[in-house]
Amino acid sequence: MKISVGYFKQLFFTSFLSCFLFQKALFAGPPFFTDDPVPVEYKHGEIITTSTFMRDKGGSSGTLPHVDFNYGLWHELQFHVLAGFTFNHKKEKGITYGYGDTEIGAKYRFIKETSWIPQVATYPQIELPTGNDERGLGNGKTQLFLPLWAQKSWGPWVTYGGSGYWFNPGKGNKNWVYTGWLLQRDFSKWVTLGGEILYRTPDKVDGRSGLGLNGGGQVNFTSSHHLLFSSGTDVYGPKHFTVYIGYQWTF
Repeated sequence: MKISVGYFKQLFFTSFLSCFLFQKALFAGPPFFTDDPVPVEYKHGEIITTSTFMRDKGGSSGTLPHVDFNYGLWHELQFHVLAGFTFNHKKEKGITYGYGDTEIGAKYRFIKETSWIPQVATYPQIELPTGNDERGLGNGKTQLFLPLWAQKSWGPWVTYGGSGYWFNPGKGNKNWVYTGWLLQRDFSKWVTLGGEILYRTPDKVDGRSGLGLNGGGQVNFTSSHHLLFSSGTDVYGPKHFTVYIGYQWTF
């Protein structure tokens, strides 16, 4: 389905505003690219409704919106699914909009944090090619991400990060590596702010590596409702500019 630029701008503003007014935040992971090793507690869950935007020299893309669902299936084990609608704007092709790829994963924490030892988890994820790759709404092939994440906290400070390998099949694609690290601080029971540095190798045969910086945080309206936000850009590489805003509800 093709939509006009005016309609797209109206749709984006409505989605952006609804996320800003009605949504909730994460203490780690979203709104950042780098994830954390903390699973959702057993028999508890969280739903994050989000819109994202990315721009580079080739155009812009993002989600409008997507829903991130996480549930504690067992002690130290979290089930994850992410699904939503994607837009893609290329100057020569206009704007396309539709359902994107679907992500399924499971986070397992196998080392708990102590006064000296960080907590550590693995978080494998599968990207199912449910989006139309010919219209720029998906990858076209099943992808697999195998990461390892670690975290250490002291007082109001938390630092976490790690690295993972993406299996990225398809014509012109390359397997690639993501590495990131983040530092954040609770400034009060209402506000947490942080920043991350991230590096990724090329995911295309003719692609470039990228080094980026990203800052953001969360505003806690209540113990169950939070606003998530972040924005960042590459300091080296493809010059991606990204924005994330969302609402999280935990139960």
